[in-house]
Amino acid sequence: MAENTAMDIHEILNHLPHRYPFVLIDRIISMELGKEIFAIKNVSINEPFFPGHFPYYPVMPGVLIVEAMAQAAAILSFKTMDTKPSDDSVYYFAGIDNARFKKPVSPGDQLIIHVKIDRVLKGIWKYIAVAKVNDEVVAEASMMCILKPIEKK
Repeated sequence: MAENTAMDIHEILNHLPHRYPFVLIDRIISMELGKEIFAIKNVSINEPFFPGHFPYYPVMPGVLIVEAMAQAAAILSFKTMDTKPSDDSVYYFAGIDNARFKKPVSPGDQLIIHVKIDRVLKGIWKYIAVAKVNDEVVAEASMMCILKPIEKK
């Protein structure tokens, strides 16, 4: 991989509008602008969702795995556009297709998230995303996102 290879949590927070308890990316391993990103989500028993999902057998919700993939995609997009999140726009999901969950993700697991830009057309970014634990695919999806201005009421 070429440019901008790694990011720690401090730089992630500069390129992601989310904050606790919804930051689902801990580190960027590498990225190639306009192409792909590899990110880490360390799954801890201290996650706020585990007491309710499920108290007797903690499993990371699949929708949060997809959200982690989308957050990695957002970082890649903001870095590719050479911009940062702002108070006047939001990076929204525009669609999720072919989401598949292959294996439960539990406390102690480390998600390795790989997101590739499939295409960008009229401001809509399409991605192919895969999340793995120990080189085994645990989730995958095609996603579309768009950066839209916030409409003030």
